Amino acid sequence: MKAVRFHQHGGPEVLRYEDAPEPVLNPGEALVRVRACALNFLDVWERRGFEHVTIPMPHISGSDVAGEVVQVAAPAPPDVAVGQRVMLQPGMSCGRCAACLSGKDNECPQFEVLGYRNHPGGYAEYVKVPLQNLVSIPDNIDFVRAAAFPLTFLTAWHMLVTRAQLKRGEDVLVLAAGSGVGQAAIQIAVLQGARVFTTAGSDEKVERARTSGASAVIHHHEQDVAQEIMRLTSRRGVDVVIEHVGNATWAKSVRSLARGGRLVTCGATTGFEVGLDLRALFAKQLSLFGSYVGPKGELLRVAQFFFAGELAPVIDRTFPLAHAADAQRRLEASEHFGKIVLEV
Repeated sequence: MKAVRFHQHGGPEVLRYEDAPEPVLNPGEALVRVRACALNFLDVWERRGFEHVTIPMPHISGSDVAGEVVQVAAPAPPDVAVGQRVMLQPGMSCGRCAACLSGKDNECPQFEVLGYRNHPGGYAEYVKVPLQNLVSIPDNIDFVRAAAFPLTFLTAWHMLVTRAQLKRGEDVLVLAAGSGVGQAAIQIAVLQGARVFTTAGSDEKVERARTSGASAVIHHHEQDVAQEIMRLTSRRGVDVVIEHVGNATWAKSVRSLARGGRLVTCGATTGFEVGLDLRALFAKQLSLFGSYVGPKGELLRVAQFFFAGELAPVIDRTFPLAHAADAQRRLEASEHFGKIVLEV
């Protein structure tokens, strides 16, 4: 098969469009013909290299995949058929431990996302996954939108609904409206009946974000986010902050919280080390939550809103698989608004 792989860490130039062995199925797995694979910033981190993390080489990234089932390891269950149109649950887990069996597979000790270390991903013509990771998609959902949905919308749902326990009428600050998690979180928060504020980093992105459903958009390079939030909320602050940027935004995210507010974080694209004034933490009775993807059952839940047309991923641009390096350059330069998708 054709695939995009890297054999060493580095810049986008290390990505090679080349021949690679097709996956070999084990019992309980399906082979999927990839039609679309959406980019996530995790792909960039994998290519650059993580401290203290070994990425097997050559490596195929790609956590967000949609395509068609082309083979099922015998015996095939009755609800899985060759030709079935699917998107893939990106979380990979053992399926046997207490966390998995209690519906918290994202807390499994073996949990990781497709395309990370031990599970080659969707930058390829074919990918294999456990049968339980297949999610059927209706005929009216195209592969590009289906690939752009799972990881970001599952992550945002888990952050807002499960971790933050968002309530109707609460105020939410969602950072980076143009990011995958940002655009997903805005839509889910509005769906849940919250008032949403968001941020963007250019005049063009601010204008695009105004159509996202947010009540106000803050230009984070020209305005102080915390000061604007206090102005917009009559000095109260927001009940929930959806944080996934890290070092560059952390302090102002904490300052934006109301008393009893909750901050949920799922990433740190600008750096992992942050500071925290413990006086603010205890005096304002704040809560800080970590969040990592979400369990399979939550993807099935949030997907119902997608299939019904109540949630929709924003597509920035599509690239052919062979141009994956150009796609990652666009992502790395923060030129995108919405999801960048490879068509295979």
